[in-house]
Amino acid sequence: MFLIVTLAGLLFYVTISDALQTQIGNRALYLAETTASRGDVIEAFHTDTPSESLQKISDDIMDAAKATYVVIGDKNGIRYTHPLADRIGKSMVGDDNDKALINGESYISIANGSMGQSIRGKAPIFDTNGSILGVVSIGYLTSELDNLYFLYLDNIFYTIIIALTIGIIGSIILSRNIKKQIFNLEPNEIANLLTEKNTLIESVREAIITVNDKGEITTLNNAAANILNLPDSASIIGDNIKQHIPNTHLLNVLMNGEKQLDKLMIVNGDEIIVNRVPMKVKGKIVGAVASFRLQSEIEQMAIELTQVKQYTEALRAQTHEFNNILYTISGLIQLNASDEALTIIHKEVQGHSSLTQFITNRVKDPFLNGLIIGFFNRARELKIQLIFDEDSYLDIFPENIEKGLIISIMGNLLTNAFEEVERNKELRPIVRLFIFDNGEEIIFEVEDSGNGIAQEKLDVLFSENISTKDRKHRGYGLRKVISSIQDLNGTLALGEGDLGGALFIVSISKRGIINND
Repeated sequence: MFLIVTLAGLLFYVTISDALQTQIGNRALYLAETTASRGDVIEAFHTDTPSESLQKISDDIMDAAKATYVVIGDKNGIRYTHPLADRIGKSMVGDDNDKALINGESYISIANGSMGQSIRGKAPIFDTNGSILGVVSIGYLTSELDNLYFLYLDNIFYTIIIALTIGIIGSIILSRNIKKQIFNLEPNEIANLLTEKNTLIESVREAIITVNDKGEITTLNNAAANILNLPDSASIIGDNIKQHIPNTHLLNVLMNGEKQLDKLMIVNGDEIIVNRVPMKVKGKIVGAVASFRLQSEIEQMAIELTQVKQYTEALRAQTHEFNNILYTISGLIQLNASDEALTIIHKEVQGHSSLTQFITNRVKDPFLNGLIIGFFNRARELKIQLIFDEDSYLDIFPENIEKGLIISIMGNLLTNAFEEVERNKELRPIVRLFIFDNGEEIIFEVEDSGNGIAQEKLDVLFSENISTKDRKHRGYGLRKVISSIQDLNGTLALGEGDLGGALFIVSISKRGIINND
């Protein structure tokens, strides 16, 4: 601020200096021309002693105009008048009279004369017949102009001080207001926050779009551009979101300021789950942000969580069963019934080994036979008879089949079957599992002795969010089973089994490729 005001003062000084020189020069020229045209001056040149008359005229003009000097000379440049009497009769100094005495021109010059450097106005004196009689030179010493400059400089100085004071106060108030607007952050902190924001937006897997209060796109990460099949994210910044997503509801959020969470939306044939939230500053809506992911990705995460839950339940059941056996063995040892304790141990080891060998001989995939063994432990804990059909056989899964989906389908069907037979208190709880690989397809059946599925539910079973369970928060239901089968291009048949309950038959082609369209 100080530098700006100083430079402005210097510029003002130079401008005033030039203006003063121009003004003084024009004034001197005007006085010289006026004096040269006076009748008494012209008449004095025709007298025997022109110097006496002209000196009085020069003194009057010099006093009235505050000029440094008024010099009148003849056509040879010899002085008739001068402020210093001893210089009258001598040649005029400066060598700049030719334009007036020879060419008859009036002009302004800056030259060193007998009294020093001066700004002078010169005008020729013409006789009535047009001949040149002499010259008038009226000047102001440049050293005297410095006094005028300093007078102006005083004003400039005070102006600079006032402007500097106002500027400092104004800049303090402005900077405080700006810092308040930017939350008291320094410029480097703002740059760091912007970098962090961009890095954060691109690092998350969720797609993110933000708009301002006009609905213009302000932020779009690459995940959003990929899901929405939009061009490079930078190229559409500033466009109205309606241009690229016609069925968007972000503009509704801008209008009413209400959140929209976990909303289903179809874009380019893909189902996405969207969260829309308004952005507010001091209660005023300044924009909105939408975050979303493909529903298929969310369902895949749900499937993986289901698998973890099923594995955890299987381990818990196995641990519970082993604890019961250990308590029994511990009690027998305390009673000194060693033979009975050894009998239980041998029976348990033999039973477990036989079950494990039976399953692994018929199911070659370690993940799947691990799941089946876990459900056997769970069935034992729940007092459910789980039958694994002895005709079952399954080789290793082909690489183009996502085994996680197969495990999810089987796990969900077995879980549903267990819950169904638990509700039916009238019949013995039995669940049968059959798996078979015929070379072209993988087929497995899950049958239970539950109440089955009523006819009215069969017609709507494949609708979204349908579940045959009555209790709240009891798994994902058959919706996830159907979704996984569709992803594998498989089929699902449902009917009544020999055990009196529901029979699910799933068929997955080994040539099928997972459908990600």
